[in-house]
Amino acid sequence: MKTKAATRIQAIDSPSFTELFEAKKRYTAKTGKEVIDFSIGSSDIPPHHAIKEELARQALNDESYQYSLAPLSEMVAAIARWYHTRYGVDLAEDEIVTVKGSQEALSHIPLAFCDPGDLVLIPDPYYPIYGVAPRLAGADIVFLPLKEENDYLIDFDAIQEDVARKAKLMYVSYPNNPTGKTAPDSFYERLIRFAKRYDIVVLHDNAYSELVFDKEPGKSFLSFEGAKDVGIELNSFSKSYSMGGARLAVMVGNRELIAIYKRMMNMIDFQAFGAVQRAGIAALAHHDRFVPALRQEYRRRRDWLIQKFQEAGWSIEPPEATMFVWAKIPDHYEDSASFHRALLEQAGVLTNAGTSFGQEGTRYVRFALVRGDAEVEEAARRIQEAGLLAPIK
Repeated sequence: MKTKAATRIQAIDSPSFTELFEAKKRYTAKTGKEVIDFSIGSSDIPPHHAIKEELARQALNDESYQYSLAPLSEMVAAIARWYHTRYGVDLAEDEIVTVKGSQEALSHIPLAFCDPGDLVLIPDPYYPIYGVAPRLAGADIVFLPLKEENDYLIDFDAIQEDVARKAKLMYVSYPNNPTGKTAPDSFYERLIRFAKRYDIVVLHDNAYSELVFDKEPGKSFLSFEGAKDVGIELNSFSKSYSMGGARLAVMVGNRELIAIYKRMMNMIDFQAFGAVQRAGIAALAHHDRFVPALRQEYRRRRDWLIQKFQEAGWSIEPPEATMFVWAKIPDHYEDSASFHRALLEQAGVLTNAGTSFGQEGTRYVRFALVRGDAEVEEAARRIQEAGLLAPIK
């Protein structure tokens, strides 16, 4: 059978999960110990009981199993209320659409807005789908380095004039995964001016606005004057409400852009399962009963991991937000891939190599805050006993 992947698929690098699984098995066979896995940001904290109860109740409702041709009107109204209360942003019905998780929208947005050869601006480091989706649409990418010395913010002055003039779409995400950094108001104001000047569509991925630890609460891109003129925002139920497996998110913003996206998606898919949308309504209604405690737990986990690794000899800059720790690797390792392998093979600690998030991640690994206190302490002990660390200046 002469079947092979399309050229667009062959050109995309993907992680070898089989290789990773085999490496985990080898460590366990050799040591008799389980690998402590910090690699995936899949929360171990369950959703609020009201969310689960509503999902279970609606799963028994026969109407839930009809095709979802449009978002539930109650869901749209709940999102509008929440955006007004939480961010001070007023949204009309045609400025809102639900999606089956942010990943779906991040994957499909370039198909809706980009033609082959169009240019997309992507920050580096980046959430991996940012670097894949434009290529699937035939678009070209220019990566914008996020440097530690610039607080991991996009340097607009470093973007060449010809690149800015050609750009069609720009991905932006603060609080940022993987760096854990937030952006000041002045950044968003500059972003909007930049997008208006060069007629660029801004996609703001706001998955972590509810997980800001030490500063004022996270903001919406749309809360800044002129944002609706240039862009759209994604907000996820996965991180804020521990609903990752339920696949629900919302896209809001410029009504013309929303209409284009809906037109495309109406041809290839339906809306989220009705029972999941009802559970999402319950999540928004119980926001204040769940999210502050969730935020506090991730803050506590962050502090615990930083403390235990510090005691083991690894000094790490605490993230300002998100459920991740972006840790600089010891100087004597060539790159993040080599240190990532050493952590797994010699200490049984699994992270994400920084290069999974782009070239700017070469000197970093990422930890997800998804393990309990005892496992974090054990990971720190293993790393120290394996002799993997050296002073990091």
